[in-house]
This record gives sequence, structure tokens and C-alpha cells, in this order.
Amino acid sequence: MELFRTIVKCIASPDKIGYGTPLLILGSCFAENLGLRLQQLKFDVVLNPFGIVYHPAPAAHNLERIIAGNPYTTDELQHHNELWCSFDHHGRFSHPDVSECLRQINAELSRAHDALARSEWLFVTFGTAWAYRLKSSSRIVANCHKFPASDFKRIRFDVDEICAIWEETIDSLRQLNPAVKIVFTVSPIRHLRDGAHENQLSKSTLLLAVDRLNHELADTGYFPAYEIVLDELRDYRFYNEDMTHPNDTAINYIWQRFCENYVTKDTLQTMKAVEDIIKAVAHRPIHHTSGCRKFADACLEKISKLKQQYPRFDFTEETELFISMQQNSRAE
Repeated sequence: MELFRTIVKCIASPDKIGYGTPLLILGSCFAENLGLRLQQLKFDVVLNPFGIVYHPAPAAHNLERIIAGNPYTTDELQHHNELWCSFDHHGRFSHPDVSECLRQINAELSRAHDALARSEWLFVTFGTAWAYRLKSSSRIVANCHKFPASDFKRIRFDVDEICAIWEETIDSLRQLNPAVKIVFTVSPIRHLRDGAHENQLSKSTLLLAVDRLNHELADTGYFPAYEIVLDELRDYRFYNEDMTHPNDTAINYIWQRFCENYVTKDTLQTMKAVEDIIKAVAHRPIHHTSGCRKFADACLEKISKLKQQYPRFDFTEETELFISMQQNSRAE
């Protein structure tokens, strides 16, 4: 019996993820948290090729662009505050040079198109139902890029609008990759700038939309990250100082629940070995003693064994670091 705690039940996926499973992850900050951890652990994952996107409409638009694979052109960019940017993209793609901005955008688009065609899983996280419509063109933007607020109209999408957009997008996706499995999540990050009540209306809209999509479309699922934070971890000690973003403890717990439901047992063992190497890099000895050389030797041996089993693993930086430790220890 669990005392003083509500456990959110997750529907265990019959299909599991392993190190040979290609993944594509799109969406809000929570998608970044999940994707970065998978990348760090050497999974085959493409993460947010347009950057962080919060609203379902631009997320669907971006996915349609990935499916089509049509490169962006200069006339699709905007120039503001001495930077070239795209209303479809996060600010990390913005650049003072238009050619470099376009190069970054199209390189990620090409990589995502190739990845999506072979991906076995697509994870999508919705952050908010509130959107910004550009008055001059009526388009919904993924990012306002600090353009004047008067250029936009703030609106909240309803369930029907979100479902209509995503049903059409998933139909397009199935034509490119019929076998891909789709898992939706709703971000547990609260958008309190919208107001507490407005945030609840937004999250409720997203939850209802995802529920309808799951019932109407095959090979779709839902991971209850939102419910885990709001019900299991219903305490401000699981939030950062801004009281809106889950802290590391909460993220680690959500990650644990995710792995329980979506990752194979054999893969969990390999993940532990990869994590040991990552921790070794973070806690490497400071002084180049004989003990440091032995430490580096042991780490290189672990990397060699993992590379034999998984040749795709890229341990270039880690290997160079431990070889440098060996050489410096011998020199002394």
C-alpha cells in the first residue's frame, strides 16, 4: 500500500525501444528534456529539428514540412533586431548572416526528413493551446522572435481545431512512414504568464485533444508526464525556483517511469554501462597519477566493449579525453 501518494498508472507499451530503434522527438521543453537524455545515452534520436515548439498547430506544420522535405528559401525568412529568423523556428536558428541562418535551417530539415522516413517512433509533446496569429498573414507562428506584440493576435485553439490539424498531418505521415508509432505527451510545465486559470484551460484542451486522437487513430499512445508531475509529485519541492519548471528530481523520476514503459530490459543494462562512462567523464581525477592512468585504462576498455556490441556509438570525445589522461600520466 502506498501511503500519502497517488501513483499514476501508465499503460505499458507492448512495443519497446532499444539501441537500434530510430526515434524522432518534437515539441516543448519537456520534449527537450527527454530527447537530450536519450541523445546523451547514445540512442538514435533526432530532437526538435525546428527547435522548441509549444503549440500543436506550428508543430504539425513543421512536421508537414519535414515530411515534404522542401528546403526553405530566403523569402521565407524575416529580418528583425539585426538577425535573420524564421517564424517556424526557435531562436537558436537566428543569425546575423542570412546564408548561415538558411544553411542551419535546411541542414536540420534534411536530416529530419531522412530520419522520419526510417523512424520507428515519433514522440510529440504539446505545451499550450494558446497561439499567436500574425495579423499580416493570419499564420500561426512557432516563435514571435520579439516582434512587436501588436503584430500578433493571441488566440486559444479548441479541441476540434487541434484534432483536425493533427489527423491530417498524421495521414500525411503514414504515407511516408506507415509503420511509425506515435506517442503524445502534454508538458507538465505550467505557462503561468497566461494566468493560472488560462493555463488550466489550455492544458485541459490539450489533454482532451490527445485523448480523442488516441481513440480515433491507430498506433498512437499517451505517456502521462503531466499527470505524474501534477498527481504523484504534487509538491513545490519538485519544481525549480520559478515554480513552473520541474526540477532535476522530478525529471529523473519521469525518466524512470518512461524507461519502465518504453525501454527493453536488455537496453536498460546497456544504458547503465553508457551512463557509467558519462559519470566517469564528469568525475575524472584531477591529478595525473598512476591511479589516473588505471582509471583511464579501465574507461577505454569499457568503451571498447560497448563499441564492439554497438559500432554506431560515438565515443569520440570521451575516447580522446581518456587517451589524453593516459599520455599525461605516463609523461609524469
